[in-house]
Amino acid sequence: MPRSGQDYLDSLRDGRAVWLDGELVKDITEHPAFRNTARSIANLYDLAQQDGLRDTLTVRPDGAESSVLRAYHVPRSHAELVERRKAFKTWSEASFGFLGRSPDYMATGIAGFVSAPEIFAGREFDGRANLDAYYRRMSEGSLYQSFTITNPQIDRTKSASEQEEDDLYVRVVKEKDDGIVVRGAKMIGTAAVFGDEIIVGTIEPLAPHDVEYALTFSIPIDTPGLKFISRTSYEAGARSVFDNPLSSRFDENDALLVCDDVFVPWERVLTYRDVESSFLMWWGTPAYHNFVHQAGVRYWTKLEFLTGLAILITKANNTYSLPPVQMQIGRLIGWLNIAKSMVLAAESEYETVGGPGGPVHINREIASAHRAMAGDLYPKVLAELKMLAGGGLIQLPASGYDLNHPELGPLVAKYVRSPGHPAEQRIKLMKLAWDALGSEFASRHEQYERFYHGAPHVYLPGIVRDGRPDLLEAFTQSCLDGYDLGDGPAGPSAGPWSGRDGS
Repeated sequence: MPRSGQDYLDSLRDGRAVWLDGELVKDITEHPAFRNTARSIANLYDLAQQDGLRDTLTVRPDGAESSVLRAYHVPRSHAELVERRKAFKTWSEASFGFLGRSPDYMATGIAGFVSAPEIFAGREFDGRANLDAYYRRMSEGSLYQSFTITNPQIDRTKSASEQEEDDLYVRVVKEKDDGIVVRGAKMIGTAAVFGDEIIVGTIEPLAPHDVEYALTFSIPIDTPGLKFISRTSYEAGARSVFDNPLSSRFDENDALLVCDDVFVPWERVLTYRDVESSFLMWWGTPAYHNFVHQAGVRYWTKLEFLTGLAILITKANNTYSLPPVQMQIGRLIGWLNIAKSMVLAAESEYETVGGPGGPVHINREIASAHRAMAGDLYPKVLAELKMLAGGGLIQLPASGYDLNHPELGPLVAKYVRSPGHPAEQRIKLMKLAWDALGSEFASRHEQYERFYHGAPHVYLPGIVRDGRPDLLEAFTQSCLDGYDLGDGPAGPSAGPWSGRDGS
């Protein structure tokens, strides 16, 4: 049985080195910058223990003594992909889609790793035994795996080993009988401070001469020498849940990871001094496609929330029934269903690893296209909502507490209202809208949705790589081949086209 939310919170009190505003945070479960989000994550674990949700969120693998979180389970059929999606949906709804790196994200990546263990058999280091132990440790303990797999933006025109200093990126500085010592940094550790372990690797391709930087390992967050330097906390800046209903509870934070001569035991190493295996563990296994599966469900859930927000705003403004507004709501619902349909289609067109009966993952071509769709669409969704909200999104009391002031309260009640929506109800709605659309928290989420799957120059060529441009070219070529200069007005009879499905 997966652990409880309280078990999770207790595990965070381990002395991890989290820095914020120049101060070392002693206990993130009590600090105002992290405590509410930690409890939101704890709630996810508690959901997995509820009678009505246990079968959705957990599964007992064949031969196992106890259940594990379904995100850790390796699916082997379309039906199991669907069951995993239902688990993703349940957890994403608990945060309205705003916890992007919840524990199921990396859990499903680990399930992808063990679906193709041969990738971890490098030329100099065979990590397959470590991978097996790693999977059992994480799944049986229902641990929260956080990660940092992106190198700092120092000089993107140079490879890792060509940077101005040799320890700007994480690399090995010493080998020992019982492990390695690493030094350097990784960026964009989203939700990293909330994990049990941190996996450190490189999802970007490395040059052959960058072999010292080609490694992957997972170690406890409280490992000596690990430092997490947090960005500004939106949770800490929240006045109240009423005034900041999203940022006060779902700020998963982002941190810079610094490894200051950190010792990593050999049994914690997954890839080592192997550029190919360090790269292919993300792209040659189902790991990344599993990420997109979880992220696609969360994104669809987030669009459901934002579309519902648009409906509530327009009804509060008494504009919902106007034809132009109906057009905008229809556009949002259409976009929402594009996102949903891509997830369902990717499941239906699933692919198998290693032949019949092997692990399955969502369709890579559709998964690759989802990366482009999500980043392109999210700013458009926000723009539609801002147009629908208008000036009411800006003209709000500084705090809901103004409603209780003996002099200001009556004024606010008189002027900040709309038909059927008294002041407190309207302010509550528009505070939620501002937190989702206009706050610093909202701005971070827009940037996140644009880039959490990478930059456009990475994922757009990836669609070509993962797709079948040869079939598309051949299809159009079949049209060209079906006629010539000598054909009359009636043209030749159309011949059959054998497409990718053979029809």
